[in-house]
Amino acid sequence: MSQNRKAQIRALLKSIETGDPAPIAVVNQAKYIQHNPQTHEGSEGLEALFKRLSKTSPRVNIVRAFEDGDYVFAHTEYDFAKSNIGFEVFRFDGDHVIEHWDNIQPRQSPNPSGLTMVDGPTEVTDHALTAANRQVARCFVEDILIHRQLDDLERYIDGQDFIQHSPQLASGPTALRAALEARSDRGFVTEYHRLHRVLAEGNFVLAVSEGSRNEVHTSFYDLFRLSEEKLVEHWDTIEAVPPHSAWKNDNGKF
Repeated sequence: MSQNRKAQIRALLKSIETGDPAPIAVVNQAKYIQHNPQTHEGSEGLEALFKRLSKTSPRVNIVRAFEDGDYVFAHTEYDFAKSNIGFEVFRFDGDHVIEHWDNIQPRQSPNPSGLTMVDGPTEVTDHALTAANRQVARCFVEDILIHRQLDDLERYIDGQDFIQHSPQLASGPTALRAALEARSDRGFVTEYHRLHRVLAEGNFVLAVSEGSRNEVHTSFYDLFRLSEEKLVEHWDTIEAVPPHSAWKNDNGKF
């Protein structure tokens, strides 16, 4: 079932390119809950969206795909009129998708270390360590990103061996610490307030958090690769949450 679910999600996302409605059959129309505030509720809205997008000659690449229980989550790149990087999260009930979240950010140039937002390893390893890696990533988000216990960074990152794909940061803990310490006249530039979800498969863990950036309500999706109970690589997308008046459904971003 694991590979089948991943294959179904790959086909679903790829249908954005083709406009083929067949892969959307994996979505249970009666139960589907859409958390993208800019997408209408139900698979009819999804079909309309994919059909519209397909007319712009898009390109869709699923870079990484993972499964955690009833969740399948993917790291994607989209080339429409603009180029975007995203994370997509789907929840299954049996053979059908019944819930969806995402986080999309415009593609940016390689970061100061010359790395892009998507390159790096894609193979899942260390399946037996899924639970342990999930806990390490959860504690990192809570201790470092939310509670700002920055003197504990070395508990989670081994020296300079931290490969960074976030577009504004160089690799290594020094740049990460500087970003978390950056302040404006009104407080910290980036603030993590709440951890909503932690999804994991083997050596990869995705953390979904809510906070603010430059005082704007923001959704943070952080993907970590772990080795020997340390964070060794990081990808992310950062997206502003639109005001409620602009939502096309009432399910909330998270």
